[in-house]
Amino acid sequence: MSHHTRPEGGPAQRIGFWLGISAFLFLMFFQVDPANEPASRLAAVAMLMAIWWVSDAIPLFATAMLPLFLYPFLGILGARETAPIYFNSTIVLYIGGFMIALTMQKWNLHKRIALSIIHAVGGGPARIVLGFMIAAGFLSMWISNTATAVMMVPIGLAIVLKIEDSFGAERSHAFTVSLMLGIAYGCSVGGLSTLVGTPPNLSFVRIFEILFPEAPPIAFGQWLVMALPIGVIMIGLVWFFLTKVFYRTPAEVTVDHDVIAEEKRALGPISYEERWIGVVFATTALLWVFRADLNLGFVSIPGWSSLLGDPRMIDDGAVAIGMASLLFIIPTRDKSKGATRIMGPDVIPKLPWDIVLLFGGGFALAAGLQRTGLAELVGQQFELLGSLPTFAMIVLVCLGITFLTELTSNLATTEMILPILAAVAVATETHPLILMIPATLSASCAFMMPVATPPNAIVFGSGRLTVGEMARIGILLNLIGALVISVIVFTIGTVVFGIDPSVVPDWAQSMASGVEG
Repeated sequence: MSHHTRPEGGPAQRIGFWLGISAFLFLMFFQVDPANEPASRLAAVAMLMAIWWVSDAIPLFATAMLPLFLYPFLGILGARETAPIYFNSTIVLYIGGFMIALTMQKWNLHKRIALSIIHAVGGGPARIVLGFMIAAGFLSMWISNTATAVMMVPIGLAIVLKIEDSFGAERSHAFTVSLMLGIAYGCSVGGLSTLVGTPPNLSFVRIFEILFPEAPPIAFGQWLVMALPIGVIMIGLVWFFLTKVFYRTPAEVTVDHDVIAEEKRALGPISYEERWIGVVFATTALLWVFRADLNLGFVSIPGWSSLLGDPRMIDDGAVAIGMASLLFIIPTRDKSKGATRIMGPDVIPKLPWDIVLLFGGGFALAAGLQRTGLAELVGQQFELLGSLPTFAMIVLVCLGITFLTELTSNLATTEMILPILAAVAVATETHPLILMIPATLSASCAFMMPVATPPNAIVFGSGRLTVGEMARIGILLNLIGALVISVIVFTIGTVVFGIDPSVVPDWAQSMASGVEG
């Protein structure tokens, strides 16, 4: 979830502001396709939004609201059609998942889970880093990467301070850097493993639905089967390069394991409320994973939603809100927090409404591109790419997006690129998912710059490492990430989603025919 911590009104923002307006006016006068007025005007709006998103000229969510009035005024889509695009089942899934996550944080269950994992992995300096990475990765699958990093960094610093006291800051510096970066990268990599782990994943699900209404919807369990291996492999590789290659802890520096045990003791025995949240959280996860049929290649597991008569009636969003609502009903025993129920009214103001609006803007952009036929026009410009091998196309997409999202919001990047990639896929006669899925995953793999993701920024804010130390290993991890994603999507992803890379499925033909028609 990348929110940039750039100062307001910097030179880049001022340039971006005026550049966006100039591009908008230019495209309004010199039309992209004079035969298709709505598509030409949409090109102007899309350009304005893209430049403002990349340069952060005005707040990201403010840019996302432009279609609400520009579409009706420019005759792209009516006001009554545009507004409902901003709220849909994907947003419902995001809000429900976030409500459960916020309740976990309120009762400190996330801290207990993290400390238990670190304690279990245990051992020397490299093992401690691994423990932190697994804990950060696991929590980021379910709660926001930012919240995970905010909680993990102080625990990490407690260990760092202990070691600095014993061995001095100089000798323990390698350990400190690997631990801090391990937390940041664990958060990013964990987030890509589930649909609710990071906003670009959810954005992809909805944009795919908007562009290809006929396609089978993407289910939580399918995504997990494909993306969890990527998360696991990346955590292993990142850990290896951090602790064994770039920042090796000197042999004489040892880690006192009492810090974690003390933190765990301070939490006290597990409370009645934590138990209940644990049950609701685990049940939600299981319901999500096994809702739709899961194709594992060697076996297909039927989903529970088929027991309900019409399995299409229920989706992951309905599950999320249903389970979150339980937390409003279950009473508490611990009255010290002034709450009578496990989740109270305080949860609603804490939801990230700016992200909800940012989602909406991306969905509006996708809907406009699909309905005016502009996506097609853009796709046709890339027909030359069709001569490349599919795997080469995937790697290029991954690299391009990974490096772009170092400087821009990963959600805004995904929302700009996905509709274009879908059109490019159809134009080059490849399966749309084979480009859209790797692009989505790559948006979460920015390891180089502190501004790239909130976990990077939070870890950098600890003052324990330099931009150079992050960038040096980050650039290698960006390349590794692109490669791992390409390979896994090409092997496991094709099986799970039933993709034949060289065949454009029937449901995608409508995009190609919709324009000629």
